[in-house]
Amino acid sequence: MSITGTTLTRAAAFAAMYAGLAYVAVQFIHPADEIASLSTQPWVNVHILSFTEAVLALVGITGIYLRQVRQFGILGLVSYVMLGFFFVLQASFNFAEAFIAPLIAVSAPQLATDFAGLFGRYAAVTDLGALAALPKVGAILYVGGALLFGISIIRARVLSRGAGILMIVAAVITPVAGALLPHALERMAAVPMGLAIAWLGYSLWADLRKNKVNLKRSVGESHIDRAAAV
Repeated sequence: MSITGTTLTRAAAFAAMYAGLAYVAVQFIHPADEIASLSTQPWVNVHILSFTEAVLALVGITGIYLRQVRQFGILGLVSYVMLGFFFVLQASFNFAEAFIAPLIAVSAPQLATDFAGLFGRYAAVTDLGALAALPKVGAILYVGGALLFGISIIRARVLSRGAGILMIVAAVITPVAGALLPHALERMAAVPMGLAIAWLGYSLWADLRKNKVNLKRSVGESHIDRAAAV
């Protein structure tokens, strides 16, 4: 099996579609960020799913970025780097939530609770050091990266502009939801973001198919021209 640019682009498209839909699903099945949840199998399962989603989202946005790297320019590069770092951060945190937090839930329950509650807006009792800055850093990368990425999608005019607009909307409503809604409802602000990522993945796949059809048509027309010339 030969690995081509087309194969990698197709893989990135499906990675983005899966990641986006998984990101939506997680918001509806995520257990409460509390000590009682940490030692349960649903907690582990959800964060393994979230870890997988973050890794595949990174693969997906990389393919989306490379498809239109020339049109994206500097603004697009900045947005890709910001979103990329966010998904790296998310994957690392989800891995720790899935495999480390349950282990310390018995021996250090307060530490485990404070760690799991970092993004749940619970006031930490334990001194978490530099980890306490994760929510703010993550918010800047997520909101800023998504906003600029959506703008770059629209400016590039390669993939779906509707998906770019939806990503911008998701970026704008996230801090508003965080300020006005309880954490359980705040999660729903991630739904349009997941849909935007999945939509971009589909757009990348559709663009690949369109280019393949156009290439076949061009090859067929060139053969006809050659035959007519003979």
